[in-house]
Amino acid sequence: MKDGKAWVGDQVHDGATDRKAIVTDVQGGSRFILRPIWGMGENWVAEDPEKLTVTGPAQGAR
Repeated sequence: MKDGKAWVGDQVHDGATDRKAIVTDVQGGSRFILRPIWGMGENWVAEDPEKLTVTGPAQGAR
């Protein structure tokens, strides 16, 4: 989490698509690239970054 918002490595719930994901990249500070938590599914761009809810810390965070 960075400044109270989802960031790279965070586990999130994407409220726009009702899917759980991991944030893999943040482009320009506002374009969030997500991947499924499990499996080899396609990455997607969060339709509405304001609807991302952090559900777990960044990988390796304490």
